[in-house]
Amino acid sequence: MYKHHKTVARVLSLFVLAVTLFSQVLPINIVSAEQITTRSLTLQAGATDGGSKAGGVVNHLFTFTTPTEGNIGSIQFLYCTLAAGDCTTPDGLVTTAATRASESGATGFTMVNTTNGAPYITRTSANVSASAVLVYQLGNVTNPTTVNKTFFVRITTYASEDATGTATDAGTVNASTATQIVLDGIMPESLVFCAGETIGVNVALVPDCASATPGIIHFNQLFSPIDTATSSSQMAASTNAGSGYVISVNGPNLKSGENFIVPMSAMAFGVHGVSQFGLNLKANTTTTSTTPVGIEAAPIANATNYRGQAATNYDTVDKFKFTTGDVVANSANGGAGGTDAQIFTVAYMVNVPGSQPAGTYTTTLTYICTPTF
Repeated sequence: MYKHHKTVARVLSLFVLAVTLFSQVLPINIVSAEQITTRSLTLQAGATDGGSKAGGVVNHLFTFTTPTEGNIGSIQFLYCTLAAGDCTTPDGLVTTAATRASESGATGFTMVNTTNGAPYITRTSANVSASAVLVYQLGNVTNPTTVNKTFFVRITTYASEDATGTATDAGTVNASTATQIVLDGIMPESLVFCAGETIGVNVALVPDCASATPGIIHFNQLFSPIDTATSSSQMAASTNAGSGYVISVNGPNLKSGENFIVPMSAMAFGVHGVSQFGLNLKANTTTTSTTPVGIEAAPIANATNYRGQAATNYDTVDKFKFTTGDVVANSANGGAGGTDAQIFTVAYMVNVPGSQPAGTYTTTLTYICTPTF
């Protein structure tokens, strides 16, 4: 009989011990809580810090589904180093400045952040349907300061408005801080400029200086006192210079030995039978020649990322000029600043009198692009 009582006492002792241990793992006020489902914690960037930056001031976005229909007066977010058992607040975590930044699914909550690591949101208790998807963003949370460290947040809903009493639903989510990857690159002062008979474009329709075609550019016809000879060349430019660029033309007038064609010192229309050599950067019409010549800058200036335009005296359709050293284009459209690549087409025209001496007339023109940083 004594032996039987001793055995029963031992079994009862083990049962009490088991209950005691179980109550340590699961606090008695949440034992009956239903499991929150489809739950997640997303670390989102703050004003200056990346979402998973250790010690970063960021936003924590909680999304979860409540299984129980009923009143929710408060929702607690308990930050812990472990998923269960005693809760130790992660090193460096700060929630005392947290805000209820956004909400959906059940709304009207305000933030209570007086206890670090255990903020909760509260409202006048109101009914929430079963399987409701709730989303809350806690703003201005300082992440734990340990790098590459997982932490846990125990989410618990209550009918009470102060996160006390018996829990309704509960579930745990986790997240981790991470080492930030720092990328470093340098954009130097940049100028891309080229000239040629034509400038191609690449598959993105960006001017491609590698495809510029060099060589001697021929006029479209023999010089004649009864018609205007024309030709064209192209150039492309881009820069990140703060004050943009200017493009100047440099070189002598057309000559054949000692004979020459008069450069147009003032912007003017072409006149048949008069010695004239000039250029512009416009799409000219048939009033100049039987063959129109020239194309507008492409892409056309938009005063933002495309600023290039024909300069004064070289910017009027069918009017031409040539003075060595003149600025023929600039990136002043929309004010000073960098500009993406554009193609400029330079249109040339020649008129001659009937007495113009025969010969091959040539000139070598150099275009210079000067950026100002």
